Amino acid sequence: MNHLADALSGHDTAQASAGTLRRWLTGPRVASLPQSLDLTVPKLSFEFFPPRTEALEQQLWACVRRLEPLAPSFVSVTYGAGGTTQERTHNTVARLVQETALTPAAHLTCVGASRGEVDDVARRYWAAGVRHIVALRGDAPAGEAGYVPHPDGYAYAADLVAGLKQVADFEISVAAYPEMHPTASSPEADLDNLKRKIDAGATRAITQYFFDTDVYLRFLDRCLAAGITVPIVPGILPVSNFKQVSKFSAMCGTAVPGWMGKLFEGLDDDSETRHMVAAAMAAEQVRLLQANGVDEFHFYTLNRADLSYAIAHILGARPKKG
Repeated sequence: MNHLADALSGHDTAQASAGTLRRWLTGPRVASLPQSLDLTVPKLSFEFFPPRTEALEQQLWACVRRLEPLAPSFVSVTYGAGGTTQERTHNTVARLVQETALTPAAHLTCVGASRGEVDDVARRYWAAGVRHIVALRGDAPAGEAGYVPHPDGYAYAADLVAGLKQVADFEISVAAYPEMHPTASSPEADLDNLKRKIDAGATRAITQYFFDTDVYLRFLDRCLAAGITVPIVPGILPVSNFKQVSKFSAMCGTAVPGWMGKLFEGLDDDSETRHMVAAAMAAEQVRLLQANGVDEFHFYTLNRADLSYAIAHILGARPKKG
């Protein structure tokens, strides 16, 4: 009986193996992504946030020095809700101008300030040598139910863009939302708002981060159909803390696919493996975008250089010598 069982078991295994091979050979073939040598090295930009402490300041400048040799098109510095980081943002931007070869772009919002106050900040940037502004409506300060325009301020980002163009001939980038801004009444209304910002003088849109590449590519189709022709630069967020990103994504309207949760499952206490998974996931995302013709990327660094540097390297970026 044992010999018979062994024979039947071997027969079943052979059948299963044959079925597996047939499935492998008859399934759809997926062409490989183009190699970096076959593609133009894309333009890169990086986002930093102004540090709150001495330790965070050291982390920021270590990040800046690590990424500077990649010669990005520009680097942006964020601006807290209600202008809460205004002075720190200005100091960081001024130091970038003075101490690096980088081209800084300062974030500027409508929240909690009159037009005159916002214009004064813009003039300070221009005087400091800053020629690029990321113009945003901005979020309501902590504790407030929702955004309310300042009675004497710029109501929305399109108004801010038009006002900045009156102050000086800034290059202006604005925000775009492939999955719709969480407070927009509809995708169509959100796209109309983006069109107003472009028509007011913005020369580039940078997207909220996303994880589904098809969502971004479909958004590009909609932008072109709406008459938008400026670059819609994908915002890339390398994910090293899945729980934190999931929580923030729920607030900003970014979908977190189920497969992401599976990738990071069981890694809460394993930071090294989390970083490896994060690098692999982001690399796959940017290579797929690059294969679809995207040649500009904006990285949300969170003031950490390691993942952004590795992914930029995969895209073909190399340190500039000399």
